[in-house]
Amino acid sequence: MTAPRTTRLLANAISDPRQFLQSLYQAAVRRALPLHNTAAYLPKPPKGRTLVLGAGKAGGAMAQAVEALWPVDAPLQGLVVTRYGHTPPREAAFRHLPWRIEVVEAAHPVPDAAGLLAAQRIMALTQGLTKDDLVLCLISGGGSALLTLPVVGLSLEDKQRINKALLSSGANIGEMNCVRKHLSRIKGGQLAAACAPARVVTLAISDVPGDDPSVIASGPTVPDATRCADALAIVKRYRIEVPPAVLAQLESGALETPKPGNAAFAGHEVHMIATPQQSLQAAAAAARAAGLEAHILSDDMEGESREVGKVHAALARAVALKGQPFNKPCVILSGGETTVTLRPQPAGVAEGRGGRAGEFCLGLALALQGQAGIYALAADTDGIDGMGDNAGAYVAPDTMQRARILGMKLDAYLDRHDAYGYFDALGDLVITGPSYTNVNDFRALLVL
Repeated sequence: MTAPRTTRLLANAISDPRQFLQSLYQAAVRRALPLHNTAAYLPKPPKGRTLVLGAGKAGGAMAQAVEALWPVDAPLQGLVVTRYGHTPPREAAFRHLPWRIEVVEAAHPVPDAAGLLAAQRIMALTQGLTKDDLVLCLISGGGSALLTLPVVGLSLEDKQRINKALLSSGANIGEMNCVRKHLSRIKGGQLAAACAPARVVTLAISDVPGDDPSVIASGPTVPDATRCADALAIVKRYRIEVPPAVLAQLESGALETPKPGNAAFAGHEVHMIATPQQSLQAAAAAARAAGLEAHILSDDMEGESREVGKVHAALARAVALKGQPFNKPCVILSGGETTVTLRPQPAGVAEGRGGRAGEFCLGLALALQGQAGIYALAADTDGIDGMGDNAGAYVAPDTMQRARILGMKLDAYLDRHDAYGYFDALGDLVITGPSYTNVNDFRALLVL
């Protein structure tokens, strides 16, 4: 890259920080798109038939990637479930190809009847598989809610209630998915066990800290090292109400999942085709191409979103005011999956709207207190923060000042978890629509 071009890109970052931060987010998302990452991991067509099964927010795009890359003359069929509105338009170059994998949509983050039907159909498709067959499983974040098949004694309504309780409890993703596995007939390796004796190859897009395949979508195709006792302890720790009959099964170990070493997993393969770290590296490369230093803190940060925001604010202020631990101008990047613990609201106070990224931005803005020269964007890489229509939000030095002019107190919005209301009033929501992939939270701070 020539020096004049680098100078121009740096000038653009300084003159339009919001657009620059959005370009880093877009670079991160592009790196995780299935069509860019699938070809290298596809196995050869088997002697028998190939069955494609899958679930997750990236499920529709992953299915389309397989459709485009799989030999036209090789048999292919299957069913994949994704979130409502997350089936991408078909790439123009592939519209003439036959449509062989069915993609259906269901609810996320709280499961619905469509997800239940999809899980039932997926399990039915595993019947009659032979050792000559290949099952290609496409797994991405969100699959836990989309692939719901409750254990006997647990209704869909029970599952919905438990899922809502887990989401608002403050439990981390590993804890939530441990419970989900043991209350399911398809998660925690049970889908792979149902595919025996066929060969199973799992292509996964990671949205979890550490890229553990047993946590992504609650690991339907990989062994589960957690036990009923672990799920029981989590249920009790967070006071999650479970029907007595199901609680008794957890206590007795009757709901145990297939463990490492189980013969059902012999010969199976798991490939991570996109990860949070890869997306952060892509964003860092884009920042460096603009002449800025870029620093990746971590791709697996966890904790309360507002508290993580405060920590990022302290670091950015140190850079802005003291030139440590990094020199400015620079970009600070991080990823992972934070949590939001919902607090009961006083009578007459409506609970707000928002997700992890928005709550991070509220905590960040509160801690920055309008510090000059610091701009930030936090967004979920699937394009949806929580249950809103925004991916996340943008913070600038004048965020709190503009809010005060409108009579808005940040503390009040933070207390009722209303990041959406706060940033919507300021015109600072980041709205992208579904991205058709999911490598979890993306956070970028620009310090000038």
